[in-house]
Amino acid sequence: MVVPTWAWFATIGGLLALLAIDLFIVDRKPHEVTVGEAGRWVAFYIGCAVAFGGAIWAFSGGTYAGEFFAGYITEYSLSVDNLFIFLIIMSAFSVPRIHQHKVLLIGIVLALVMRGAFIAVGAVAIAKFSWVFYLFGAFLIYTAWNLSRQGLGEDEEYEENALTKIARKIFPVTDTYHGANSFVRIDGKRFVTPMFIVMIAIGTADLLFAVDSIPAIFGLTKEPFLVFTANAFALMGLRQLYFLLGGLLKKLVYLSIGLAVILAFIGVKLVLEALHTNSLPFLNDGQPLPVPVPNIVVSLAVIVGVLAITTVASLLKSKRDEARGITATTAESTVLETPAGESPTETGEPVDHRR
Repeated sequence: MVVPTWAWFATIGGLLALLAIDLFIVDRKPHEVTVGEAGRWVAFYIGCAVAFGGAIWAFSGGTYAGEFFAGYITEYSLSVDNLFIFLIIMSAFSVPRIHQHKVLLIGIVLALVMRGAFIAVGAVAIAKFSWVFYLFGAFLIYTAWNLSRQGLGEDEEYEENALTKIARKIFPVTDTYHGANSFVRIDGKRFVTPMFIVMIAIGTADLLFAVDSIPAIFGLTKEPFLVFTANAFALMGLRQLYFLLGGLLKKLVYLSIGLAVILAFIGVKLVLEALHTNSLPFLNDGQPLPVPVPNIVVSLAVIVGVLAITTVASLLKSKRDEARGITATTAESTVLETPAGESPTETGEPVDHRR
């Protein structure tokens, strides 16, 4: 895929323009984001991604468009993992809801910068060392196994990392928030606010997520332009998704299993591709192995299918659990309301004598 320099600049300029629009429209006046507002923005960003994918189809063909959509859907799904950690961080630091939107915006900008650096390094490594795919594949399979065991961490408590602890030692931190300010001056002395510490926590979390997500998308496309844009569009709608899903996050009980299956699939695909183009001298005398490699259509079908199944299964289980909880509460209330020494039949309830 040949991408001229002007296309790179135009794409990055367009993404920055979207961020600017979001910043000046949504963050112009701090407020609690409603579900309706978040839903409209999520639909807008998804529409932008679909339009961009359509443009790739028109100018570069269906194969590259399929790679973009597969990468975008995968990165967007993996971003839900980000949302769980963001939710934990926001709760741990008691970030006021009217300022959570700004925290997420800063986190997304940091994520874009860090992922851009990871993509550049990954592209160079892949171009020079074909065996990198073996490492990426093994890492994704290990990550999938670990994720299936640990889940998405929705019940975990946040523990400050080394960077936030160092920041607290270096800078004097106020006890309370001062609006959305990260720095304040009190009695002539400069302080950082808890908002600054939250920014560090979000940024370090983004760095860890980049380590997982970049190998995953390189398993679907080797085009740096598609890798970058798929990540960018997935991150652009992330903070609106945070407010849209809200309590629904805890209902996606099987999502960790679905993401683990997707990561394992991509990991195996990477290993198969590495074997298919093998050049390691100690493996098959440096010759490629005739192994099947799933194409982008199969990959896209697996990703969409797994996400659909796990989402529906999660919502059905949550609905059943809620119904059982209501039934249990009703039964407990009935027992508590029955006077001591009386049986349910002594309270005037009709008795069924049928056997």
